[in-house]
Amino acid sequence: VQLQASGGGLVQAGGSLRLSCVASGSPFSFNVMGWYRQAPGKQRELVARIASGGRTMYVDSVKGRFTASRDNAKNTAYLQMTSLKPEDAAVYYCNQGGLLMSGPGPYWGQGTLVTVSS
Repeated sequence: VQLQASGGGLVQAGGSLRLSCVASGSPFSFNVMGWYRQAPGKQRELVARIASGGRTMYVDSVKGRFTASRDNAKNTAYLQMTSLKPEDAAVYYCNQGGLLMSGPGPYWGQGTLVTVSS
């Protein structure tokens, strides 16, 4: 399984970014996809997860600002991030596997850096 994340960059506080994660080597449509982030000096943390049918869950700090979605035909998961805050700055990783409300699955992408300037 390979996961290729992209879409990170530098954005001003209050701005938006959309991350993408293209998956290959697995039956994408059957798998939960997740987004995690890791800021310098901090542990990797859950951001959002989306089940095969589109059901989602979010960490409280991003609810109402971030939206996870997926296009099973394109084997791609997305994370639309709006109203970005400096504390959202991190390397964002996509993840595949596991259950919606469980911990991460076994497969990780390489990460994409999100920088938020104040």
